[in-house]
Amino acid sequence: MSSADDTTLDRFWERVADRLQRNGLQPHGRLTFDGLDRTERHALAGLLGRPVPAERLSVDLAALDRRVRASGSAPGLIALTERHVGPLVDRPGQRLERLTARQQVWAAGRAELDRVGLAGRPWVEAWLDDVRRTGTLGRSSPEQSTALLIAAAHCVAQLPVVTADPTVARGELASRVAGDAHALDDGTVLASVVLRAVAAITTAPYPSTPAARRELWRRAGVQTDEVSTTVLTIGLRSVDRATWLDDRSAAGWETHLTLRDLRRVEPRPWLSAGRVFVCENPRVLEMALDAGCRSAAVCTQGQPSVVVTTLIASLRSAGVELHYHGDFDWPGIAIANLLIAIHGCVPWRMSADDYLGGLARLAPVAGELPILGESSVAALWDTDLAPAMARSRRAIHEELVLDDLLGDMSASLSH
Repeated sequence: MSSADDTTLDRFWERVADRLQRNGLQPHGRLTFDGLDRTERHALAGLLGRPVPAERLSVDLAALDRRVRASGSAPGLIALTERHVGPLVDRPGQRLERLTARQQVWAAGRAELDRVGLAGRPWVEAWLDDVRRTGTLGRSSPEQSTALLIAAAHCVAQLPVVTADPTVARGELASRVAGDAHALDDGTVLASVVLRAVAAITTAPYPSTPAARRELWRRAGVQTDEVSTTVLTIGLRSVDRATWLDDRSAAGWETHLTLRDLRRVEPRPWLSAGRVFVCENPRVLEMALDAGCRSAAVCTQGQPSVVVTTLIASLRSAGVELHYHGDFDWPGIAIANLLIAIHGCVPWRMSADDYLGGLARLAPVAGELPILGESSVAALWDTDLAPAMARSRRAIHEELVLDDLLGDMSASLSH
């Protein structure tokens, strides 16, 4: 047989090595070689123990393995091939090991989700599929990926959007979950995995910009900073001492409060009855101030941010009665469901009768009202509201019922 130091058959041994590795290091199947020159044919004849007269040759690997063993030149074709090309690897075996390791990662993640009470949530599968599909875990080892999924499960289980608890600072949550205040900073793998869970929970697209990621954190009840977002208010005063908040309210001015402001003063309404109106559109507060109304009110400005829900939670914990009104459209109903079911607000002119009454008064301009989409949202406080809206297919935004809202806000001062 040819010497292990002979380089004449380099092309042959490379082809054999590739086939053996694809075979899982099993010598079976046939290899066909074309364009053999005279030197290669002579060397192959010595290896195979038979003449190789043509430029084309078919080699049975099992037969070659038996010949190698019989000759005593090597323990088998695998060993002989490794003499020429170096160590061989079992490629199917490697793929199976990687698949098994990945399956163990997801199994560990699911087990942790079950342990923290999230396994049955309807968004879990969409979240895990998204993490898997997008390769969010990156090139992390199975051990690292397992640790990341377990930490993510713990983190998601503690998100205010899941627990309905008060808001939490991102650094505090990171320290609690991972022992590192920066573990959820923008750009970390853990932050990406957790944010994909938030996207699944809120049915929001995964954010592609830093600002959008901050907004998604806010929707989860996690504050990324304390000054970049505000809540628009009128008529709020501090509890025990006069502050700049009292001065602005007494002057009939609106006030934008940051999360840091909420720590500086403990707000409550300027009413002994403890009532605060909550609306969706800032135009309501603007018109209330222009009309000389001094009722206490908070504006969510659409989907409530962390600072909005923080203020609402503070007012509610102080025994304040919160009355909410929003737009009669599907996003408005979704916001109302959140504020009423999760944050304890009372519906304010948000019944089916209120909607139909408004529609009747707006009959002359009904054709100009926005058309509702097909994806209806059931109102948790009134089972008749969504069907009534679906039948009319018209939205009524807060600006169109301002007289009713301002009348209630003005009347509340005399009670």
